[in-house]
Amino acid sequence: MPAVGYYRSSLSKLDNVALGLPCWCIMVRMDRELYSGLIRLHILYHACQEPIFGLGIIDELARHGYKLSAGTLYPILHGLERTGYLRSAVRRSGRQSRREYRATPMGRKALTAAKEKVRELFGELFEEG
Repeated sequence: MPAVGYYRSSLSKLDNVALGLPCWCIMVRMDRELYSGLIRLHILYHACQEPIFGLGIIDELARHGYKLSAGTLYPILHGLERTGYLRSAVRRSGRQSRREYRATPMGRKALTAAKEKVRELFGELFEEG
């Protein structure tokens, strides 16, 4: 499937059809919107455990079925940093440098609150009855 850019969230499914976008494009957009919060939580979780870096978190997310490019991941990381949930610093190792991201106290607090919401949702999604 070809790569799909992010379309303005104000566009509806009918708007996409009117623009001539193929159906798979609409579904990819809907999936991205649906999973974007889960991806952010996943990133925040790992940043609370240890420092993370771009390629490492791309690989980790891929292990869980999320296929993100650097062009998708870095805006997410920058957004989490702007929000105050992550803090970054450049770490040098010889000639190479890598930007590492760590969770801030605010990010840890947000993750704790999100865990409760996810636990509640999980219970509703999988309750028997």
